[in-house]
Amino acid sequence: MGDSTIHRFSEQAIRFLGFVDFVPGALTRLLVGFAFLDSGRGKLEGMENTVNFFTDLGIPFPELNAMFVARLEYYGGMLLLAGLLTRITAALLSTTMVVALITADRENFTGALARSAEIGLSDIPAFALLVFLSWLVVRGAGALSLDHLASRFLARGDKAEKTG
Repeated sequence: MGDSTIHRFSEQAIRFLGFVDFVPGALTRLLVGFAFLDSGRGKLEGMENTVNFFTDLGIPFPELNAMFVARLEYYGGMLLLAGLLTRITAALLSTTMVVALITADRENFTGALARSAEIGLSDIPAFALLVFLSWLVVRGAGALSLDHLASRFLARGDKAEKTG
C-alpha cells in the first residue's frame, strides 16, 4: 500500500466517523440519564432511608437536601434522557457527585487517589458519573437530542429576524 492509498483510507475513515459522531454522546447521556432516574426514584420511594443516610453522613438540613437531591436526580435523569437542558442539568448533577465523593465515598475516593486502596477511581460510581457529567457539560447533548433541535429552531428564528 502506497502513501496515497493510506491517505485515502484515512480520509474515508475520518469521514465515516463524522457520520457516527453523535453515538458516544447519545450513549453517555442515556447511560447517565438512566442511572440518575433510577437513583432518584429509589431516593423518592425510600425518602425516610434517604433522610437517615444524609443525617448519618452529616449533611446539613438532611430532610431538605434529601428531597432536593432525590428530585434533582429523578427529573434530571429524565432531562438527560431527552437531551433537554443537558449542560445545566449535568452541571447540577455534578455537584451531587462531588458531595458524594467527599461524604459517602470519601474513604474509597481518597484511597483510590493515593493508590493505597484495593479499588481504583473507575471503581467508584460517583467518580465515573462525575467524569461522564463533565463530558456532557463541555460537549452538550449531541445531535440526537432536544437541545440540538431547539438550537436549530432558534437559529432559524434568528436567521428569519435578520432577513425580515
